[in-house]
Amino acid sequence: MHSESGDSCFTGDARLAVWDARSSRAPRRWSGMRIPEQDVLVALGAVVDPERNEPITDLDFVRSLEVDGGRVTVHLWLPTSFCAPNLAYLTASDVKDVLTDLSWTRAVTVELDDHHDSEVINRGLAADAGHRGALGADELLLMFRRKAHAAALERVLIGMLRADPGIAETELHRVTIADLPAGGATRALLRRRAALGLGSGGALPVLVDENGRPYQAGEIPLWLRRARFARVPAGSSSRF
Repeated sequence: MHSESGDSCFTGDARLAVWDARSSRAPRRWSGMRIPEQDVLVALGAVVDPERNEPITDLDFVRSLEVDGGRVTVHLWLPTSFCAPNLAYLTASDVKDVLTDLSWTRAVTVELDDHHDSEVINRGLAADAGHRGALGADELLLMFRRKAHAAALERVLIGMLRADPGIAETELHRVTIADLPAGGATRALLRRRAALGLGSGGALPVLVDENGRPYQAGEIPLWLRRARFARVPAGSSSRF
């Protein structure tokens, strides 16, 4: 789909639109787009990188997208192929969620390119979409849902610690759903909880494992160490 000005990198007719960041004709910032492509971009702009806390559209993590009627296909690319797999899967899952929530989408495909775990992450995303053909898809899906929940949990609670120095790490087990700040990170965590069959009532504790078991105060230091380890990519010495 092209605009009258010729600035758009969408090609084809009204049913099909394709944008490829690898094209030499692709603009740095996407412009000249029409609905439903604008819907897709607005939705993608709500997905925030877990580490930089910036929209993935501002970070150029969206490599390409294709809209064909109610079908949307998005390819993601992360700046390092060794980004922690749980964070990579969380980002890709967030993309799938926000696009699936659009009223007009019928099928959403999200794939991660050039990551050292791309194959297994993409299998997990396909399993989440109901493609059960691959051997062990159910087990793979459960594994990634657990990883995504752990990453979303860490993102929200560490964000609360950073935003409010008055919150003690040792008191994290007292945080309830009702205490969570409004925003995309909280919505993503609630989606991850729902995927595991965990509740979302306001009085429920936030710091729970994948089975809904609450962590006790004495377990918080170990949970924080594991969260930090899971966040750090291979070969990196970065910390929170």
